[in-house]
Amino acid sequence: MMSLRHIEVFCAVYQAGSVSGAARHLNVSQPSVSKVLRHAESRIGFTLFRVVKGRLAPTDEAHILFTEARDVYARIHSLNETTKNIGRGHEGHLRIAVLPSLGLEVAPATVAAFLKKFPDVTFDIKTMHNEGMLRSLYERHSDIGIVYDAPMHPRLADREIGKAELVLLFRKSDLPDLPAEVSLDMIGARKIVRLTDEGTVGRLVDAQFSTNLDITSNITVQTYYIAASLVRHGVGLAIVDEFTARANLSGDLDFRPFKKRVQYGIYCIHLDDRPLSKLSKEFIKIMKKTLSTMSFS
Repeated sequence: MMSLRHIEVFCAVYQAGSVSGAARHLNVSQPSVSKVLRHAESRIGFTLFRVVKGRLAPTDEAHILFTEARDVYARIHSLNETTKNIGRGHEGHLRIAVLPSLGLEVAPATVAAFLKKFPDVTFDIKTMHNEGMLRSLYERHSDIGIVYDAPMHPRLADREIGKAELVLLFRKSDLPDLPAEVSLDMIGARKIVRLTDEGTVGRLVDAQFSTNLDITSNITVQTYYIAASLVRHGVGLAIVDEFTARANLSGDLDFRPFKKRVQYGIYCIHLDDRPLSKLSKEFIKIMKKTLSTMSFS
């Protein structure tokens, strides 16, 4: 049976390729590394490394073991980082998962504002869809997730931090001289780039527009900015979230809200058994302010 110390030393030697390299990485003496390594081999009953032509080489058993030990070692590192973050107060590390559409402008603007107040904090920002975000939270790869429509799950806690709405994204040359708000009859029989119904925006489009609009399309996408790019290339129109539309404003593209507004909530989610840290609460506070200034909902 290997202890956590055995795993730490084994991974260090495996990755460094030598006892001396592992010792430098762990900030301990070479004899200490050798002693722990010998003790680990005696406990598990097989050799982990052999000297081949003057160099330390992992055995076949070590290669097999490393695939498992690496994950454990990564968890240990994550635990240590979390412990440091708690102790450092305003110096820490935040791991944020956001939807791709919120990663275009909202998340970058929030991080920039946050770092003005807490310049020593570091970030790991991932963009992903709902399914990946839930898995990232469960596996402790992310501290918080920012989503449209909070998923109902007994292990998750959520709080609403803002609202947004659906808009029509179009090429100016396709729909010139549109008024400040549009109605469905203005779209006519034009093709619509459809979003899959797996996400909030896709479900809202189906629920709010499909019964009143003859949507014709030969393209379905999952990611909002791909829909925007397709609009730019003249494939059709797209009904998207306002943040994607705003991030894609250009000389060619524009957007309009609908006369009959279609709104939805923006939520912060996290594991119920992992309360938000002070830094996470500060980040959410700043994101809430960012959303209020960007959204016209």
